[in-house]
Amino acid sequence: MLLLAQQILKQYFGYQSFRIGQQQVIDNVLNGKDTLCVMPTGGGKSLCYQVPALCMEGTTLVISPLISLMKDQVDLLHSNGISAAYINSSLTYSEINQTMLDVKNGTIKLLYIAPERLEHNEFRAELSQLNIPLVAIDEAHCISQWGHDFRPSYRKVSSLLSLWAKKPTVIALTATATPTVSQDICSLLHINSNDSFITGFSRDNLSFKVLIGENRDQYIKKYVQSNLNEVGIIYATTRKSVEAVYELLLKNGVGVAKYHGGMGEEERTREQNRFLQDEVQVMVATNAFGMGINKTNVRFVLHYQMPRNMESYYQEAGRAGRDGLPSECILLYSSSDEQTQRFLIDQAQDRSRIPLELEKLQRMVDYCHTENCLQSYIIEYFGETNTTECGQCSNCIDERPKMDVTEDAQKVLSCVVRMGQKFGKTITAQVLAGSRNKKMESFRQLSTFGILKAMSAKDIANFIEFLISERVLLVQPGQFPTIYVSDEGKDVLMGKRKVWRRTKVEITTIRNDDPLFEHLRAIRKEIATREGVPPFVVFSDKSLKDMCEKKPTDEQLFLEVSGVGQNKLERYGKEFIAAIKEFV
Repeated sequence: MLLLAQQILKQYFGYQSFRIGQQQVIDNVLNGKDTLCVMPTGGGKSLCYQVPALCMEGTTLVISPLISLMKDQVDLLHSNGISAAYINSSLTYSEINQTMLDVKNGTIKLLYIAPERLEHNEFRAELSQLNIPLVAIDEAHCISQWGHDFRPSYRKVSSLLSLWAKKPTVIALTATATPTVSQDICSLLHINSNDSFITGFSRDNLSFKVLIGENRDQYIKKYVQSNLNEVGIIYATTRKSVEAVYELLLKNGVGVAKYHGGMGEEERTREQNRFLQDEVQVMVATNAFGMGINKTNVRFVLHYQMPRNMESYYQEAGRAGRDGLPSECILLYSSSDEQTQRFLIDQAQDRSRIPLELEKLQRMVDYCHTENCLQSYIIEYFGETNTTECGQCSNCIDERPKMDVTEDAQKVLSCVVRMGQKFGKTITAQVLAGSRNKKMESFRQLSTFGILKAMSAKDIANFIEFLISERVLLVQPGQFPTIYVSDEGKDVLMGKRKVWRRTKVEITTIRNDDPLFEHLRAIRKEIATREGVPPFVVFSDKSLKDMCEKKPTDEQLFLEVSGVGQNKLERYGKEFIAAIKEFV
């Protein structure tokens, strides 16, 4: 069976060999063992059920949480010559009936459905009459109450398995599962712990950065303008922030789309399609625009605000570089982000989850403050040990010159102490700036009042954020968080420790100046427009890069390009080979 799986991998998907972990997972599934696959975004999880589906008789059932995710997967399978379909609320009643008829007739190899559909007894009865050898549960962390995206409807999956006289093999897949969540998935689906495969969470092609105290609007504007030929996503926490960033980029001539829950479904779909079809360069979105994005050529993901937990952050950042090419993930942090997230967490209907969500939020804040390797922090969060520094995140490679800011730090710390260590960042900054605000009346007698008046209150507030990141100031959480001096801060006050601050960060440019690559990208866009599919469905950036490297001038050589199977050779080979010959 494994030999057949390798033949299918080459014939349909155009790859010579499996990635790390894929072969072991597929072998386990083909041996009829229920399996948990935890693999990072872009690691090739989909192949772990798609290849076995083509090896088995019957139709594989795929539980998938989002309409857009289903559509992307089905489009990609069609482009590889594989029969697949989905059933969700975007289809009419007659379209659903026709799809089910096709499945019964054996013409559909993979059927994608939303978990909510399992709540309909009529649909479950229809499923029980089908030949289902394999059930794949995508985004399986949704089944766990400890997961960041818990979906009660996912609980119906375990009862689904009793519909058939011969129970199908089960494979649960996720990119974001802590050890606790992995154990919960295995318990709920009765998967043996020996059949769990965790391939590692490291994404070696991604460089992570956390920037503290930056002017976010200016940074984003400059960054996007410095990378005008590259595709990116900018995540923001609130609808208001999405609209503001969208308008900022629009006014600066950037091709930009937006996506948030306040928009109508038709408008969201239109904006998403503009992004997927490469009609715009940048998508600005809330976390509503998350799991369903399978676009492979995203070169950067910027977080305008801090997400509420590491699972969400890594899933969103993981939209970058799904084709394996170098990409950037940048988080623009402000201490006010924590209060925004605390407010949103406090709105939760399920009050029992609030303590867990606050604990996850604190781990996210710690990530923004750490001076150690960012990638190591992430993968340790997901349970990996003995990690080594990535050598490419902002903490690992930061060589910007430092300035001695000890004296200014001592002024801030002294002011915090004299204010009784029971006020927040904003009021402290106003005291240091010597604000004329009426609320300052009771602080005017302090010796530290106006001691940093050469700086604006906003600059002082940014400096306080920096001192929090250095852990010389700490935050006492609560509805109205206060700041206080840490033990390290006391050492600064006593002159036992100096404080150094790096100069402002420089905007990076993602280099991509190969004329052949740009030419092939234009051809890809023409084909995609003609066929009505996103460009990455035709070929990923990685495939185009490999064409630039190998410069195939005949069909046999073209088949050696990564991602080129027999179907894509027949559909697109002539156009791309002809274009390459012009450059050889």
